[in-house]
Amino acid sequence: MSKILTVRDLNVNLDGQSILKNLSFDLDAGEGLAIIGPNGSGKTVLLKTLLGIIPHQGEINWASDARLGYVPQKIEADRHLPLNVRNLLEAKADVLNLPDKEIKTAVEMVGLAPQILRTPIGHLSGGQFQKALIAFALLGKPNVLLFDEPTASLDQLAEEHIYDLVRDLQEKQGLTIILVSHELSVVYSHADKVLCLNREGLCFGAPREALTPEVLNRLYASPKHHHHEH
Repeated sequence: MSKILTVRDLNVNLDGQSILKNLSFDLDAGEGLAIIGPNGSGKTVLLKTLLGIIPHQGEINWASDARLGYVPQKIEADRHLPLNVRNLLEAKADVLNLPDKEIKTAVEMVGLAPQILRTPIGHLSGGQFQKALIAFALLGKPNVLLFDEPTASLDQLAEEHIYDLVRDLQEKQGLTIILVSHELSVVYSHADKVLCLNREGLCFGAPREALTPEVLNRLYASPKHHHHEH
């Protein structure tokens, strides 16, 4: 397998606070990586750093052919706007100068019914909206998709559909997937690798080997003793 991402000694400080420290891991092309950890452990910060949005120290090396797509946790679109899914996708296709058939392909890849394209964004269910965001991310043919808790606001059935879709994109399209999740069951069933994050990397590897009881205990233990050190 060829490496698509190499991270070495990654450190991120925001407002004088250390958010990520000494993080190192690799990812092969076509792998699915789940990033787990308690709230405030730096998961979203890591995604944004990998996307080049947040400054960092250390090395982040993407393969030269890596093309990144990002599916945010929630979009800052006013859901009362008279925008429909098609408008959203066309706006991005215009910016990237893509032919109309790319919109059709992206929509088919995520399994959105044609009538959904005409539905105002505010009228979509959580699952439909999430699929629309994934279709949006797929425009421009990325080979890496980064998801920030793709199912945070969905019910269980919709959540399963989204994770099946993500797995499908990985297997059928050969995409590399990096997703932030808080669902351990999803990590076991859908991820090839897991990165346990609590400001520093506490584990990295295949979920069944890396997620030992000790690691999970350290991962989610409250770091009370840290407060006395400052």
